[in-house]
Amino acid sequence: MKTTKLLTLLLALFASIAITSCVEDDDYSVPNNLGSEENAGLEQILADINSGDLTEISIADLKALYQAYEDGQSGFDYDHFIQIPDNLVVKGYVTSSDATGNFYKEFYMQDAPENPTAALGVLLNQVDSYNQFNIGREVYIKLKDMYVGYNSNEVISVGGKTDDQEVGQFTANQIPTKIFRSEVTETIVPLQLSLSQISESNVGMFVTATDVQFPENLEGSTYGDPSEDFDTQRTLQACEGFGYSNFIVETSSFSNFYNTPLPTTNGGTISGVVLKSYGGDNLVMLLNDISDVEFNNSRCTPLDINDFNVVFEETFDSQGSWEVTNTVGTRDWYNTGFGGENYMRATAFSSGNIDTMVSWLISPSIDFDAQNSEQLLLEIADAYSNGQPLKAYYSNDYTTGTNPDDATWIEIGADEINALGVNTGFYDNNYEATGLIDLSMVTGNAVLAFVYDSNNGTISTTIDLSDVKILAE
Repeated sequence: MKTTKLLTLLLALFASIAITSCVEDDDYSVPNNLGSEENAGLEQILADINSGDLTEISIADLKALYQAYEDGQSGFDYDHFIQIPDNLVVKGYVTSSDATGNFYKEFYMQDAPENPTAALGVLLNQVDSYNQFNIGREVYIKLKDMYVGYNSNEVISVGGKTDDQEVGQFTANQIPTKIFRSEVTETIVPLQLSLSQISESNVGMFVTATDVQFPENLEGSTYGDPSEDFDTQRTLQACEGFGYSNFIVETSSFSNFYNTPLPTTNGGTISGVVLKSYGGDNLVMLLNDISDVEFNNSRCTPLDINDFNVVFEETFDSQGSWEVTNTVGTRDWYNTGFGGENYMRATAFSSGNIDTMVSWLISPSIDFDAQNSEQLLLEIADAYSNGQPLKAYYSNDYTTGTNPDDATWIEIGADEINALGVNTGFYDNNYEATGLIDLSMVTGNAVLAFVYDSNNGTISTTIDLSDVKILAE
């Protein structure tokens, strides 16, 4: 088995994290209402942790063990799992429920009831697991000789066997010897996020998306599409700037709310578990129950650009009076175009390598006292994304032709830039508008700068900046 080659790697990695992963809390109370066998099993786990015979590893560190393996692979023909050789145990709090049939033979758990930092899938040959592993239940999983890796949705999960090249389920015989719940059931406090803030780091977590709605063209539709055999994906939207940000709500054909009409009259909040679609192509949200859809507010409407004055615009038909200068490396912003769209492009990718570069694209001076309440709007496309290299700044003391490092720069728009969609593939020429970036604090004459930073040669994403607008009311 290929996974045996990982023993040395796992042991080396684990040695470095075990010091920080061990539980420091000595309060190991034993539940008294789980039945004698389950009580005894959990009591033994807690005693073994105290004695050092068993080490608790965090969900984040367990996932890091697998990710280190995954990052070291190439090509397509390799196992998407590793076997755990050490006496480890991982603890989490359940975020999902199969009570409505929207989850099947799996549950998800995160590392804290509130403000989690990591989450994990658990695959098991058991239906109606909500009766045992209810939402908020504290669960311990013994990992020795078990497997961690991708499930069919490319979500890192644990299981008791393998399934072709993926992690397989804990068998019915393994469950009572490997998965133990405590008497603790915590209230899971959902992460409050906008749709554009939900990212892969939230997979497996219970989140609440605020100020959302289903598109009006779905009026009369149900959560499930009767023409689909398995899962149905419905678009969820939120008003952001002059358009919508979108996300996917996915519903199993076995859910008991499959034929329930979508609420399209109002908007509000929706809470669910962030996962991936089959094959791992898209982030999706799965509902535990439609009671977690609370649409009691009026629908939102995007901003109308006609309500604003465009006080500055650059469409980059040429580089024009914009300055390009590098503080690291020789690769820089350059003007180009495709399909009638012109833009400034930057990328650290060069002949199969990633160059170290920091390149500045600096605007001409702009008078910010000529109007009030300025907002910045950018249109950007990306390709081959492996991280976000773009940052935006303004400066009141930069002098053209000097070293940018000698000036004072204030970062702007980090959230709006990081919220843009990610294209890991070929150029799709899909230019997305950022949300409005506040410039109301800028006074006097100032310049804007857009900086491509390859982060010491680790990010090579291609960035095409096609439009820069400053709006004022």
